[in-house]
Amino acid sequence: MGGQFAKPRSSPFEEKDGVKLTNYRGDAVNGYAFDEKSRIPDPHRMIRGYTQSVATLNLLRAFATGEYAAMRRVTEWNLDFAEQRDKYKELANRVDEALGFMAACGLTADHPLMTITEFWTSHECLLLPYEQALTREDSTSGLYCDCSAHMLWVGERTRQLDGAHVEFLRGVTNPIGIKASEKMDPNELIKLIDILNPQNKPGRITVITRMGAENLRLKLPHLIRAVRESGQIVTWVTDPMHGNAIKAPVDSGRAPLMQ
Repeated sequence: MGGQFAKPRSSPFEEKDGVKLTNYRGDAVNGYAFDEKSRIPDPHRMIRGYTQSVATLNLLRAFATGEYAAMRRVTEWNLDFAEQRDKYKELANRVDEALGFMAACGLTADHPLMTITEFWTSHECLLLPYEQALTREDSTSGLYCDCSAHMLWVGERTRQLDGAHVEFLRGVTNPIGIKASEKMDPNELIKLIDILNPQNKPGRITVITRMGAENLRLKLPHLIRAVRESGQIVTWVTDPMHGNAIKAPVDSGRAPLMQ
């Protein structure tokens, strides 16, 4: 599950009808309303963002472990499917058939695997004071983990090779995502991966392509080829918020190049 209360901006200012104000940078920084008071950065917003995130995660944990995710309740998961009722009912019936088959094989509906689920969280590593405040040292291994999320990613505006964000992510053990747009240079991507994953550990790096369908065929093959030739191990996905659905991860050593 991905989300963020802070947003990077290409320009520090926004102008309307001749009035120029500091840009809106997300609720963890300032307000959306176009007035001078709302646009003043307020560090207390990070605390409010944290408490709201904690409340949300606690609710999700209650659902995930309280049999709300039980497969036998699939026919009740239709609150948001009113417009696709027939299609959803067909899917639910297929799930019921699959459950019947698994029950015949001994995996009954009351098995723990069928009643609970796990979820993981992710957001961009943007506000370093927030991330640093939630970073902890593992007393058994001596390694550091950023407890603000399971997976963190570095974005287009924060992936400078000698920048503070990359330096911070280099020091934590979380899985790391790298946003790659059509502006990403293959050589820069190789250097960035090497900084964040010098031991070439599988699962450490996910390259999240965000370049739109029109650029995907032209730009992505060069990035895949460069990573493959370097021998680096990464997972490739596309950003679902940019007109593409997340695809199945591919091993960079066997990823087919687009023709």
